[in-house]
Amino acid sequence: MSAEDDDELNHRERATLRAVARGQAELTCSCEPDLFVEGLAFSDQLTAHSLVHRGLIAPVRPGRRGELVPAKVTDAGRTALNGSTTVSTTAA
Repeated sequence: MSAEDDDELNHRERATLRAVARGQAELTCSCEPDLFVEGLAFSDQLTAHSLVHRGLIAPVRPGRRGELVPAKVTDAGRTALNGSTTVSTTAA
């Protein structure tokens, strides 16, 4: 796998970004934030951690350690998502 392949989003990453963009997701405030979608723990926390550490998703505001706060797609995340596939994303 080349370095260029590392920058491309896989299907699960794109779907996760779309869910976050629809305002359906929350993150825990921590160094390894966990993602919740529609109130349920996301089943692939490794993907969630990767998206946060790559700067593609972020909490909308600071919170207390462990607090759940709404998640947002960052500008970098929108760029990556739009570069991978054309979708309609609305800000939450």
